[in-house]
Amino acid sequence: MVTSSITDPDIVKENYAITGMSCSSCAARIEKEIGQLPGTQSAVVNFATEELVIAYDETTLSRNDIIRKVQDLGYGIKSPEPPGELTFGVNGLHCASCVNTLEKKLLENPAISTAIVNLASETGFVRFDPQTVSPQDIFSIVHAAGYTPRELHESDTSADDTLRSQRNWLIFSLAASLPIMLTMGMHSNRAVMQLNLLLATAVQFSAGLVFYRGAWSAIKNRTANMDVLVALGTSAAYFYSLAAHFGLLGPHGVVFFETSAMLIAFIRLGKYLEARARGKAGEALKSLLRLQADKAILLSDSVEKEVPASMVRVGDIVLVRAGDTIPVDGEVLEGGGAIDESMVTGESLPVLKKPGDNVTGSTISTNGVMRIRATRIGEATLLAQIVKMVREAQGDKAPIQRFADAVSAWFVPIVLLLSAVTFVVWFNLFSSDFLTAFRFAIAVVVIACPCAMGLATPTAIMVGSGIALKRGILVKKGSALEIISGLQVLLLDKTGTLTRGTPEMTDLVPVARSVDPAKLLDCLATAEAYSTHPLAQAALAAAVEAGINPGEATDFEERGGYGITCVYNGYKLAVGNERLMQEEGIDLTPLSSKVESLTSAGKSLVYVAAGTALVGVAAFADTLKPGSAAAVAELRRIGIKTCMITGDHANVASVVAQQAGVDSFEAEVLPGRKLDIVKEYQGRGLITGMAGDGINDAPALAQAEVGIAIGGGTDVAKETGDIVLMRDDLLDVVRAIKIGRATLSKVKQNLFWALFYNILGIPVAAGLFSGYGITLKPEYAGLAMAFSSVSVVLNSIMLKRIAKQL
Repeated sequence: MVTSSITDPDIVKENYAITGMSCSSCAARIEKEIGQLPGTQSAVVNFATEELVIAYDETTLSRNDIIRKVQDLGYGIKSPEPPGELTFGVNGLHCASCVNTLEKKLLENPAISTAIVNLASETGFVRFDPQTVSPQDIFSIVHAAGYTPRELHESDTSADDTLRSQRNWLIFSLAASLPIMLTMGMHSNRAVMQLNLLLATAVQFSAGLVFYRGAWSAIKNRTANMDVLVALGTSAAYFYSLAAHFGLLGPHGVVFFETSAMLIAFIRLGKYLEARARGKAGEALKSLLRLQADKAILLSDSVEKEVPASMVRVGDIVLVRAGDTIPVDGEVLEGGGAIDESMVTGESLPVLKKPGDNVTGSTISTNGVMRIRATRIGEATLLAQIVKMVREAQGDKAPIQRFADAVSAWFVPIVLLLSAVTFVVWFNLFSSDFLTAFRFAIAVVVIACPCAMGLATPTAIMVGSGIALKRGILVKKGSALEIISGLQVLLLDKTGTLTRGTPEMTDLVPVARSVDPAKLLDCLATAEAYSTHPLAQAALAAAVEAGINPGEATDFEERGGYGITCVYNGYKLAVGNERLMQEEGIDLTPLSSKVESLTSAGKSLVYVAAGTALVGVAAFADTLKPGSAAAVAELRRIGIKTCMITGDHANVASVVAQQAGVDSFEAEVLPGRKLDIVKEYQGRGLITGMAGDGINDAPALAQAEVGIAIGGGTDVAKETGDIVLMRDDLLDVVRAIKIGRATLSKVKQNLFWALFYNILGIPVAAGLFSGYGITLKPEYAGLAMAFSSVSVVLNSIMLKRIAKQL
């Protein structure tokens, strides 16, 4: 369960794990009922991820109300742990004595009121005062007692348990059904029929019990779902055969226990394969969770101590060697080395880290030794933020999902009506025998599948967002993948998005050939050495790159809006703009033609004078990022119009726009005007996206249909926008659009095949093509139904192929 506050302080947003859903109709029912609770602002149930995402007013609605409502509807819900309660795993428990020891140690702390340790499940539960102790303190107590605490990732264990249960029931139902199938021609053998009755009964009321439970819950709530169809179809076949077996239907009653038994076995097979496929669809998120470090080397008074990563606190110093996984987000204090950050940025090449640099937990040190001070732990780490956002994105509903929801709402009642019509037509109009009409009616009931439509959108979004995640593209809203696929206009902020965001020295022009460029750069760097102005920093960077160290100047004076004067090697240096040169009486005529060409190119100039003579001029510009022009060209190639927005003067904007290759630009734009520009494009009926730094452009990013924040950094939770790019690479915008288009294409394919399957399957099951010898036994109709869901999930997984094209 994940909790976060949104806008109104009384409105909270929470994620609950839901169990017991058998199809999208179940999800729709929970969503509808929860949405009607007083205080609910929004409620979305995702069938594929089995999660409820609800935003509600906690002054009106409580967690207990939500939990009770879901349970009343007949489904399971994981109760969130309120502040002051903690469930965790414990390694090292061997017997009941261990349990007593640990419970006693925990209860010695006056802030802990309850401590329960379970030997069988190797878990502990404590109730504590959150104002006095923290989860890290509790983990420390456990560790001090001689055991190893660990955080539980319950969604993973729950998924594994579900898969294991599905597998076991499948094995049982197949083992019990196969003897019935193999003895189909031995109906005259009383002993064989008795055995078949026992096996069919065992399957019907054990492996098939889950369908009865689901159907009963649905009926109680005056709705219908897949469970109703399966329970009705299997019950009809089983009880008809039961009546025929005991002679209640006369001498001509036919026994076909194989139908109900194999029907359940085949549906169980489909559910098992579906669970496996759904697990693969969410593999990207699971792989992230597996990256978390289990242990850390804690440094205390220069003594190394290996501890569980969960025990590290903010401010602690940890040692990381080559090959280690960094346990927490932190800052490098000593040492350095290359870090594999591919899990965060998608960048395959390791990044060199030195003292003062930030590192991200769960990334891997490939060489070197570092001492790192922990700055973020637990839920505050970048990895935890990413996991939380991906889960929320996968729980979000894309607009196209509304179509599937609308179809699913009416699906089951229509199928039941068609089944009844099938029976009446065959029995009355075609004068068929009862058994033939009966079997056709059962086949109609069990072949229909609302699950495939319910899985069509969320499974594709799960896979699509997972692919994006591996490329360092964080999708915060699942609906953004659908919207970005139809993008028509992309507005690009200039500074920091198209350009590097910091000026660089592009030209150094001596006043005459007799002036040594190295000496000119030395004078420039010396004068700028103590200034924090961006142009001064750019000049120093250029000098360092050229191997020139600034000299020692005296009488240093910096004047805002003018420049700097100082004395160096006996000469008075004046370094600054044209106003400073005029004040110092410096003649600029010798460089007038060169200055004019540099100015027309949109560059900022810094003059250098020694004594009363001009020595030279340096030109600076905010240069394009390496991939910006290629990204804009690719955006235009795939049919998206681009417009650059900047607060710079028109001449600077014109040069950058020409270099980048954008379709148009708007210059001298104030921050508030960016929002208006987005609205203007939207007013023309165009689907508009905005790409910016995520902070200065926040209003425009929020207004656009899709806001793309570039260079997410380490606190992605604060980023405005629907998509966050972890790297400063505009080509990732192109990749995000391609992933969105591929995802929407898969969703449409899934919905088409789900509808096509039902449109074709139901008439075949109803016997419409029996004149051509094409019919379908009820058990094989059930198998077809089961595999329709599997095919949709597998088709979504095939979306992974696009990763090779990015």
